[in-house]
Amino acid sequence: MEQIPISLLTLVAGVVVTILSLWIGQHHSLLPVQASQQAPLVDGFFNIMFTIAIALFLIVEGTILIFAIKYRQKPGDNADGPHIEGNIPLEIFWTAIPTIIVIGLGIYSVTVFRDMGGLESPGHHMMASSHMPGSAIAATVSDSENISETPTPTVTRKIGIGANPSEEDKQANLVVNVTGMQFAWLYDYPELGFGAGELHVPVGADVQLNLSAIDVIHSFWIPQFRLKQDAIPGIPTQLRFIATKPGTYPVVCTELCGGYHGSMRSSVVVHTPEDFKNWVEENRLAQSDINQAVAVNR
Repeated sequence: MEQIPISLLTLVAGVVVTILSLWIGQHHSLLPVQASQQAPLVDGFFNIMFTIAIALFLIVEGTILIFAIKYRQKPGDNADGPHIEGNIPLEIFWTAIPTIIVIGLGIYSVTVFRDMGGLESPGHHMMASSHMPGSAIAATVSDSENISETPTPTVTRKIGIGANPSEEDKQANLVVNVTGMQFAWLYDYPELGFGAGELHVPVGADVQLNLSAIDVIHSFWIPQFRLKQDAIPGIPTQLRFIATKPGTYPVVCTELCGGYHGSMRSSVVVHTPEDFKNWVEENRLAQSDINQAVAVNR
């Protein structure tokens, strides 16, 4: 009986490993439900990394297992094994493959980060101060003097996840100021005129969170949205997202911020547009009642 060629065995093993790794990489169920527009981008990248990891695991561990069985020491055989010199083509091969994988994943990760809104396009900055004290100039001054005496605006770069490149010039539908403190998250809706103890957003709306902290560094993480950003004292950061699935999801602080860090949790409630309108009206009425009660007590 003729022995099966090594090349054929290698081909079959490669096909089996490829099929198994692709199937497991797409059916692992390791991630929570997708609930934001950014989530599929992150999951796609994770699935590719997991597929490659499964393939490498099967190849490396399978090779170790086969060699341990095939080349195990036979009973009574105390001779030294054959002396084998290094194989230059093989060394180049198993150095080049990981290099290509790492470079490819690096390029892909930057693309995902850009599409999520994490990379700021050239020329797009957050204006911190467009005028400085003493910058007023009389209307009778010449154009050249205007140019020379007008101060350079102070600009700061965006830190965090903003709008995706196709929508970076559009204003968000809803802005929420989020403040981290030991050991709670506070939510203020400046355009709606009230605050809340948990985050409420409508499904399908472009939401911008302006993050800040008043004591130490906190980290705002919504697992189902695949978004996380630090809240840093004195440095404004942001998260911008579009929720795609109504429900209630946890908000977790992932930066060790003190003794009760583990209890610094909140919730984000994603409403249908109609339910969000009802929630806004309820909070406006409650805020109005509080204001009236304060006025009466005075």
